[in-house]
Amino acid sequence: MISQEIRKLAPEQDPLRMGMGWTVEDLSKPQIMIESTFGDSHPGSAHLLELVDRAADGVKQAGGRPARYFATDICDGMAQGHDGINYSLASRDTICSMIEIHAGATPFDGGIFVASCDKAVPAHLMGIGRVNMPSILVTGGVMDAGPDLLTLEQIGKYSAMCQRGEITEEQLTYYKQHACPSCGACSFMGTASTMQVMGEALGLMLPGSALMPATCEDLRDVARRAGEQVMRLAQAGLKPRDIVTRESFENAIMVHAAISGSTNSLIHMPAIAHEFGIELDAELFDRMHRGAHYLLDIRPAGKWPAQYFYYAGGVPRIMEEIKSMLHLDAMTVTGKTLGENLEELRANGFYDKCDEYCAAHGVTRDDVIHPFDKAIGTDGAIAILKGNLAPEGAVIKHTACPKEMFQATLRARPFDSEEEAIDAVLTHKIQPGDAVFIRYEGPKGSGMPEMFYTSEAISSDKELGRSIALITDGRFSGASTGPSIGHVSPEAASGGPIALVEEGDLIRIDIPARVLAIVGVNGEEKTPAEMEAILATRRAKWQPKPAKYTSGVLKIFSEHAVSPMQGGYMK
Repeated sequence: MISQEIRKLAPEQDPLRMGMGWTVEDLSKPQIMIESTFGDSHPGSAHLLELVDRAADGVKQAGGRPARYFATDICDGMAQGHDGINYSLASRDTICSMIEIHAGATPFDGGIFVASCDKAVPAHLMGIGRVNMPSILVTGGVMDAGPDLLTLEQIGKYSAMCQRGEITEEQLTYYKQHACPSCGACSFMGTASTMQVMGEALGLMLPGSALMPATCEDLRDVARRAGEQVMRLAQAGLKPRDIVTRESFENAIMVHAAISGSTNSLIHMPAIAHEFGIELDAELFDRMHRGAHYLLDIRPAGKWPAQYFYYAGGVPRIMEEIKSMLHLDAMTVTGKTLGENLEELRANGFYDKCDEYCAAHGVTRDDVIHPFDKAIGTDGAIAILKGNLAPEGAVIKHTACPKEMFQATLRARPFDSEEEAIDAVLTHKIQPGDAVFIRYEGPKGSGMPEMFYTSEAISSDKELGRSIALITDGRFSGASTGPSIGHVSPEAASGGPIALVEEGDLIRIDIPARVLAIVGVNGEEKTPAEMEAILATRRAKWQPKPAKYTSGVLKIFSEHAVSPMQGGYMK
């Protein structure tokens, strides 16, 4: 055990640990770090201490000594609407770095990682790959839905409706006060829920444990069992890089297609793969989503809150439906293969229990997770678009896009900040047939915030939601719907073509052909050669904007972040 080797090199360790209440017997036990984002930062982290303590109980019962470490995350919802959202993506890399510091400064024999939300789960998955000690991820589940199955992603829509006078301020206040009735991640298939699912699909969580209701006792039992299992991993010396392979990521991408996962996964999954020493590009997502069956009827694209995913059988049920497309020999933290895990779940009554949950909530599992031959869609959920506007690519969640916008030629309306763009949308300066650009919002430009309020203002407008597009080098909330194209790369701050777009340019969107291109000027179409010459002239005149941040963490992040389509991580 590495902890015992370090004791010999650092004689101060024993007395310092005894100063925290460790016994002499504890000093010689396997030592397990339990890292979490617990804190009063938002509902996804406020309840995690109980899971930490349950995991610690499991470690103790298995003969180990746990040590609790904390690096609290922030909430994208609380950061929305002001410059606080610019810290969001940078926080992912910062938490990952804190995990490295915690595990590196005082080496442990294994780790349990407890997190729930948008940046916390990918940060912990990145950290697991970076420190590469025997590890298990435990996610904090999802909050309950409110009255009439109200969930938080609806608030953006209701806020825009209130600003347009379509609902009263009193109605909006009621929705705000009842959308989050418990702790847990937001109850829709946004980034937090998607990344919980990705953690299990990669093989780094106990089977069936993603997206459990945060209020259920099952989740606490999972945390305890994770504490016991990490001791087995530590004793066997089975490390994350022994478990997670390229095939593991391919499994996760197939699951992502089946659940219509968040577009933010295309930032996080390449960054996680990078920490595991695996190169993962967006083209793989596009290739694997083509022809993939989309099965999950969960919001924002579907009907039900995310807690119903667990009731219907969760990740294992999805995997059973798409089994023929998975690498069943992929290893997992159980010490068994994915195929062996699925067989064990069928034998131990897991699905019977899920059916009981469904019955108690008035649904069947097929209502929530459609059978493979009755798929909601058969072309996955996302598409990677390329062209002279996005040479490295851009992403669209086509399952949330109106069919009218699958092939369109629009007039460019460029804005250099979200504030300008949302004002133009709400004051009807934007008209049908426009392509609204928000640029200089990529990792180097401003930290890559979400364009949530603008996308909600557009998608909730009955006319604009089906007749215009929103295009950005920033990103979108996992709750976003409508004709939203993000992660345009290279970004504007790096001199990407999105920085060269001018008022009145013609923008072609062709989702089936995977095209995003500038095809004309002042409303007049040009040949590809003519357009190339025009862009070359504009590029020669382009001057980079002064850096938005000249000090602090966002300065560091903007100077070192790679492009959105590469994962936006710091190198």
